[in-house]
Amino acid sequence: MEQVTVKLTNKDAKGYVIPLGPANLVAVITDIGMVGCGAFDVAALDSFSFSAAKVRPSLGPSIVDVDDILTGIVKEANRAAMGRGIKTGMTGRQALDRM
Repeated sequence: MEQVTVKLTNKDAKGYVIPLGPANLVAVITDIGMVGCGAFDVAALDSFSFSAAKVRPSLGPSIVDVDDILTGIVKEANRAAMGRGIKTGMTGRQALDRM
């Protein structure tokens, strides 16, 4: 597992890359929410009032690393995230800056 610090506009977040055979499980987590790859069930995290969104890659076939999360395009956000102004179509970094 790889862990990196991600500098956001008003805070730092933690980025994680967990190798799972041919794919990686990738997410960036703040104190109140997360943006992750397509493997995450963001709706399930809504039951904990935890803001969550998942992104699709802006380039290439899949999310591979933390940079892909930051440049990826939000394709789904749960109610808690939408309450923070997170919308489909924004970048992962834009979503994280609202968390």
